[in-house]
Amino acid sequence: MENKFEKILVNPNWEKHGYIQVYTGNGKGKTTASLGLAMRALGRDWKVLIVMFTKGGDDYGELISFRKLSPKIKANLKIVQAGLDRIVYQKNKTEDDAKAVKEGWEIAKKAIQDDEYNLIILDEANIAIDLDLIKLDEMLEVLKNKPQDTEIVLTGRNAKPEIIEIAHLVSEINPIKHYWDTGVVARKGIEY
Repeated sequence: MENKFEKILVNPNWEKHGYIQVYTGNGKGKTTASLGLAMRALGRDWKVLIVMFTKGGDDYGELISFRKLSPKIKANLKIVQAGLDRIVYQKNKTEDDAKAVKEGWEIAKKAIQDDEYNLIILDEANIAIDLDLIKLDEMLEVLKNKPQDTEIVLTGRNAKPEIIEIAHLVSEINPIKHYWDTGVVARKGIEY
């Protein structure tokens, strides 16, 4: 009997190829997963850009941790906050939200186009697209034309089917049980 896996040809340069990853769903852990990936990449001397769409403010544990990294590791990391210090919904978005996201998106697009980073995390990009703060067609065009070796991660709920279709890896995080349902509010060190 013939082994069906013998016919699969593995790209000898698979390790150097950059893929598109999406972490979506209504469960907790999408940003956390992407930031774990960032730490892994930084440990391998990769250059990493994190653009945090719809997130402003300074009271995120991950930002505090990143500021405490060694100078050598910090030299390979750039973080851009492209949002105001509040949660943005369809009903409360403002021109200031649009401006902040646009500024971050311009930085991200230039970094992708200039092939500056090995890993680019577009945190809450799916939310920014869902809120029409980033145009879906524009995101698709950028992703389709990304440098071959650049890994790009999009996080956030409500990933559009078109984004899912062009992604190479999609993880949907679904809530089974959450302590928020019992009245527990966001905790420092766990949720932020």
